[in-house]
Amino acid sequence: MTFPYQNPGSTTFTPEIWDSALLTEFDPLLVWCSRLVCNNKYEGNIRQRGDIVHINSLLRPTVGDYRLPEGMTSQRPETVDQVLEISEAKYLQVLVENAEALQSAGGLKSPINQQMIRAMARDADTFMGNVIAKGATALPDIKAGAANAPQALFSAILDMMLALDGNDVPDGRYVVVSPRVKRHLIEHPAIANAGAYGEGGVTANGVVARLAGFTVLSTTAMPKGVDIVAGHPEFSTFASQFQGFRLGQSEKYRANYIDTLHLFGSKILRFPGLDTKKADNTFDESKPTKGIVKAAVEWAA
Repeated sequence: MTFPYQNPGSTTFTPEIWDSALLTEFDPLLVWCSRLVCNNKYEGNIRQRGDIVHINSLLRPTVGDYRLPEGMTSQRPETVDQVLEISEAKYLQVLVENAEALQSAGGLKSPINQQMIRAMARDADTFMGNVIAKGATALPDIKAGAANAPQALFSAILDMMLALDGNDVPDGRYVVVSPRVKRHLIEHPAIANAGAYGEGGVTANGVVARLAGFTVLSTTAMPKGVDIVAGHPEFSTFASQFQGFRLGQSEKYRANYIDTLHLFGSKILRFPGLDTKKADNTFDESKPTKGIVKAAVEWAA
């Protein structure tokens, strides 16, 4: 079958197969954009950069005392609006001498396409990490030296657990750490022996271990000035849409081009009871969320 957007000389190239496989190959490379750290509930029907997704939060009604003869007073449901904007549109385009030969030689498993996927994953993950870190509540810096680093870092994570407990953040939490923090953290017995304390041997999406209610992850795409971030995926959302692969004849070279467009956006989500509602029925987004906390490490010389 020949599609109307295909080059007449490249009728065996099938963009749908590549597009579906891209999502499979893309997801395992993510940390900040993974479902362990944020959710994708509000992707909706994304078509282009600038699309808006409205997210409504329902305020909790007030419980009243039932007395006679007063009886009951009805309350109208009240919502607070949040806006998720699809703000990013990123593309990759490569030239290939023969699209069919490239696909038959391995398709997305070929080295050039693996590098394309890694580049797109890194770009999206860095973007999401910056959004999460910017919206997180800052905790005091952690002082770590050669002698006390494992215990100091582990204690800091427990302090983050306490901060999240205080705000009734539910189970299913994560901790994302920098590679340097991971290097010292895994010396602590609770991490080194995660098989006894929690769950060890998990490596997908940068997972180091699962322990004490946290999934511990590590990535090199850490936001500047932040070494540890802890939270729950319900407090951040990532909306992503690939617009499929295109194939065409290069105007300049005797070769075909293959490209793809990635549309995405993100938001720190607000919740009634935790965040301040303004008079216009929106949340005050100038304040950090209480569902995500962050800290920097002061490394001793």
